[in-house]
This record gives sequence, C-alpha cells and structure tokens, in this order.
Amino acid sequence: MGNRLDGKVAIITGGARGQGEAEARLFVAEGAKVVIADVLDDPGQALASDLGENALYVHLDVTSEDDWNAAVATTIERFGPPTVLVNNAGITQHRTIDQMVKEDLLNILSVNVVGPWLGTKAVFDPMRHAGGGSIINIGSTNSGRGEAGGTGYTTSKHALAGLTKSSSIEFGPFGIRVNLVLPGGIKTPMSATSGSWYGAGVLDTNPTEWALPLRRWGRPEEIAYLVLFLASDESSYSTGSEFTADGGMTVDHPGRPARAWVEHREALLAEQNAAVALSSPPSE
Repeated sequence: MGNRLDGKVAIITGGARGQGEAEARLFVAEGAKVVIADVLDDPGQALASDLGENALYVHLDVTSEDDWNAAVATTIERFGPPTVLVNNAGITQHRTIDQMVKEDLLNILSVNVVGPWLGTKAVFDPMRHAGGGSIINIGSTNSGRGEAGGTGYTTSKHALAGLTKSSSIEFGPFGIRVNLVLPGGIKTPMSATSGSWYGAGVLDTNPTEWALPLRRWGRPEEIAYLVLFLASDESSYSTGSEFTADGGMTVDHPGRPARAWVEHREALLAEQNAAVALSSPPSE
C-alpha cells in the first residue's frame, strides 16, 4: 500500500481483533514489522500468518511484567528494537458503583492502566537506544468526561491520560513521543458485548436519537489511520497530545446515560418509594 512506516518495528497490544487487528494490518501494509500481542492466541496466530513474514504473534498478558519483558526480547530478536508501541489492549464493564466490588475496579485498572504503564517501561530502554520512537495509548472519549454506569472504565481512561502526559515529559528528551487517541462509538467486538448503549445497538436502530453528527458507528480502520499518523514521522512534533475520533460525539451528544444505569436507577427508586409507602402512616 505504501511506505509511511518503513523501518519501524511496532508492538500492538490487543492486536488479535478489533482496532488492534485493523492497526496491525495497516501497519504491515505501510512497511512496518509488527508484533501482534494478545491473550487470544488462535486469532492472533491466524492474523500473523495471514500478514506474512513481517508479522509475528506473541502471547502477552499486559498485567504481567514477565510477559512484557519476554515480548520485547522476542521483538528485538526477530525484528530489532521496537520503535512504536500501541497500548491498545483494554477491557470494560458497565455497572454502577453499588453493583461493583473492589476486585471489579482493580481488574479494570490492572489491564487499562497498569498494562500500558508496564509496556511503556518495558520499551523505554530499547526505544531510547534505537534513537527514539512513538508510543500511542488508546484512550476513549471517557478520558475527559464521566459516564453513569462506567466508573471503572472511565477512571482507568482518565488515568491513561495522566500516564500519557507525564511519560511524554520524561521521554521527550530521548526522542520518544507519547500521545493519546480518544475513539468514541467504534464498532468492535468489545463494544458489542460491553453492556453499554454502544453494545445495546442503539446507534444501529436509531442513530439520530443519539445526536451523533455523523449518524453512524465508527470503523476500526478509521482509528487505525489516526494511529498510523502518530506512529509515523509525519507527527514528529506531536507529543503529550490528545487526538479525538468520535463522529462528533463529544461536541454534540446529549449525554444520555447507559441503559443499564437507567434501568438500575429506576429499580432503586421504585424500591425506595415502596419502602417509603410502607413506612408512612395511613391517611385518615
């Protein structure tokens, strides 16, 4: 397709499907050597085989420092030091605070925050010795706002914004850029099963109701092209920055809460009203 990433060596977490798969396919087409890192071994290996000699699959649990060190070592052995890292892996859960337990929050933070932190740490030395590079963190429109029923996910994405900005300051003198991509309303396997209004199919059935200016879901490929720009030398003066691709969600969205939260809130209110009615003395 092109040569925008000639000479680049990229690690893409969560690379077996969805946005990660789209990024891996585009990166290879643009000349990069790509390490597809995931816990989904079968689709990850199949994708690497499909992409040919310029792609390699490695099993990577992003919460494991040992897995990260092994993935970076394998990358160096096969392709050379990584010059691009895409922290794409993430999980979500849509429950209200009173429906969650501490372990739910810690699990989300472990994948969505600790994972990128470990990856950033693991690639620093080889990327520095290679003369610099680019780290792209995949956040969310929730990186800068709240969402009812999504405190764990939203908290993690706010934290990822902090990691991006702080590491960009630390790594800048070494020629390593760190940026944050903020997708919104992207149709991926994760969003389809998340339990949020994305997963409920609302945008497919009545997109106008949700007031997205583009009136449609985004495609993983549309995010991949933005990530490609940040991985390439075309973005050589961009670091510590946020890049949004959300179909206009954050400029013209009514802020309607997740369906699950609406239903839960209504059930709690009904329960509360029933309790009040039972405790109230009968009227004369």
